[in-house]
Amino acid sequence: MRYLRTGDNAAIRRPRPTDRDEFVAAARRSRELHHPWLAAPDSPEEYDRYLSRIRRRDSSGYLICDRVSGDIAGYVTISGIVLGALRGGYLGYAAFQPYSGTGHASAGLALVIDHAFGLLGLHRLEANIQPGNEPSLRVARKLGFRLEGFSPDYLFIDGAWRDHERWAITAPTPATP
Repeated sequence: MRYLRTGDNAAIRRPRPTDRDEFVAAARRSRELHHPWLAAPDSPEEYDRYLSRIRRRDSSGYLICDRVSGDIAGYVTISGIVLGALRGGYLGYAAFQPYSGTGHASAGLALVIDHAFGLLGLHRLEANIQPGNEPSLRVARKLGFRLEGFSPDYLFIDGAWRDHERWAITAPTPATP
């Protein structure tokens, strides 16, 4: 398996069409874990649409894989990528069962951040997290994100407009546009 970056227990790589069955099964297995925070692509059609979205110029997607088994442990998406003076994007991330709480999400997200600040040349990444989503907030805090604000009724998730906290991290050495 060719990974973009590797860590102690996790590695990241790009999603492929051949990952469809494993990804969909993991998303279905993790519905209760993710509810009401997000809805991972849990059908073959939704997975195909996800692949199409992350292949656009303003998005990038990654699978977090377990280093030992190679299993998909979670995923990360960078959307709304803007270059020029901003050089930033929005992060979405999730762990899949049975990898929730094992450190795979934070390790994988750290690898994606390094990749984004390195190869992609981004300077800023923002994660919008619902206030009650303690697992995602723990990951953001652990990785050094800073709380920048609160956005009421920010995203339409699970049938309602949800409040979000805005967390951000910037590259240690600013990228030059």
